[in-house]
Amino acid sequence: MSTATPTPSTDETSRRDFLYVATGSVAAVGAVSVAWPLISQMNPDASTLAMASSEIDIGAIPAGQIVTVKWRGKPVFIRHRTADEIKAAQDGDNASMPDPATDKSRVQKPEWLIVIGVCTHLGCIPLGNQGEYNGWFCPCHGSVYDTSGRIRKGPAPRNLDVPPYAFLTDTKVKIG
Repeated sequence: MSTATPTPSTDETSRRDFLYVATGSVAAVGAVSVAWPLISQMNPDASTLAMASSEIDIGAIPAGQIVTVKWRGKPVFIRHRTADEIKAAQDGDNASMPDPATDKSRVQKPEWLIVIGVCTHLGCIPLGNQGEYNGWFCPCHGSVYDTSGRIRKGPAPRNLDVPPYAFLTDTKVKIG
C-alpha cells in the first residue's frame, strides 16, 4: 500500500498564490496608511515655511545706506555700498584679521553687502556706520566690523555671517 499524499491541483496552487499576493497587498497598504501621517507630521508647518525665504526690493535703497530686514527672526543688514566703501573693503583684504576673508568671497555684487546682523561674540545687534572702519560697532563688548562685515577688532571670533541669497533682478533679492 502506498501512503503518498495527493499533490495539489493547478487550481489550488493559483488560488493559494492569489491569497498570498492579496494578503501582502492589504498589509502593504495598511503599513503605508499608518506610516504616512507619522512621516507627514515631521514636515515644517506653514509659518516656518513662510519665514524660510524673503524677497526684498532693494531698488529704493540709496548708496551709503543700510536697511535692516527680518529673516528667520534675525536681523539682516543690506548695505548699498558706495565706491569708497567698496575700495576700503577691498583694500582691507590683506590686513591682519581674526577671521580672514576677502571682500569678493562675501559679496555677489560689490555694491551690495548682505549679512546677518548678529554679533558673533554674544549675539548683540551691532550699530551701522560706526567704528573705526565705518562698518559696524557692537557697543556691548567693543567688536568692530569693517564695510565688508569682517571682524577687525574686539572679542568677536568670526565675521558677520552671510546668509544664502540670490539676486532675482537688479532691484530684487531673495534671502534664504
